[in-house]
Amino acid sequence: MGNFSVITEFLLIKFSSTRELQVLHALLFLLIYLAALMGNLLTIAAIITEPHLHSPMYFFLSNLSLLDTCTISVTLPKFIVNSLSGTQSLSLLGCAAQIFFSLFFSATEFALLVAMSYDRFVAICHPLHYGIIMTPARCVWAAAGSWLSGLIYSAVHTGNMFRLPFSGSNVIHQFFCDVPHVFKVSASDVSHTEFVLITASSCFLLCCFAFLIASYARIFSSVLRIPSVEGRHKAISTCSPQLMILMLFLISVMIAVLKDTSDTSPIENLLIAMAYTILPPLMNPIIYSLRNQKVTAAMEFGIFCSYCFKTNYRT
Repeated sequence: MGNFSVITEFLLIKFSSTRELQVLHALLFLLIYLAALMGNLLTIAAIITEPHLHSPMYFFLSNLSLLDTCTISVTLPKFIVNSLSGTQSLSLLGCAAQIFFSLFFSATEFALLVAMSYDRFVAICHPLHYGIIMTPARCVWAAAGSWLSGLIYSAVHTGNMFRLPFSGSNVIHQFFCDVPHVFKVSASDVSHTEFVLITASSCFLLCCFAFLIASYARIFSSVLRIPSVEGRHKAISTCSPQLMILMLFLISVMIAVLKDTSDTSPIENLLIAMAYTILPPLMNPIIYSLRNQKVTAAMEFGIFCSYCFKTNYRT
């Protein structure tokens, strides 16, 4: 007990010991961060300002863009600041905050994708009753339920994880705090915490998967019964971007869960981290918004109006 010392901060690994490479790498990820922010914020602005986009599908899409903006902002700004300043430290509270918000936004996004699948199910399988079923109040409740479920999921796991004493090594072999690496530096037996994490995650994921499979099975069975090729293509095109986002999200989750936390180089850790923290928020606006003509037109109109306003203001 005399040698027992509680950890109050963690040390994250560096991408490179060369100062020039650190700055270059920070500037590169700053551009990626700004591109992801611009894509998601333009999507939100287009949906809010364009009356033709005030429908359930675009309401859920605006929530998804907000989640992506929050997700990429949890880890990347700190990552960029550490690279520019040459520091590695992250406080215990900062580490807990990163894990809490990462789990919160990831779980909320998965629950929101389930709500979006139900929206497409109603639109394709029950088009005549779409306005009756997908009322504004129900859409708000579905979105609120997604955020609440993510909050509960994250609070349970973060509280259960950070009740453990951290008195071993304070070096985390990653560029931010994530669950497997934090478990590795805990001095206590983490089997009970891992059991709670796996049990709660399995229940949450199985429920969401069951709903997703049931929804898309009904969707595709209804699409196959459409007599015209043009009708089938139109029905599939309305849910194909959502399926692409769902697959990207599931692949990133599998990489995060199944990755090996030992014997990996800094570059490998960086690529793994990019796959599940940076790639989905960066790609989602491209997959969904920029492939949608209505959203693209609203973005172009908003940019044009902003340009005209600035020009008139200066003159």
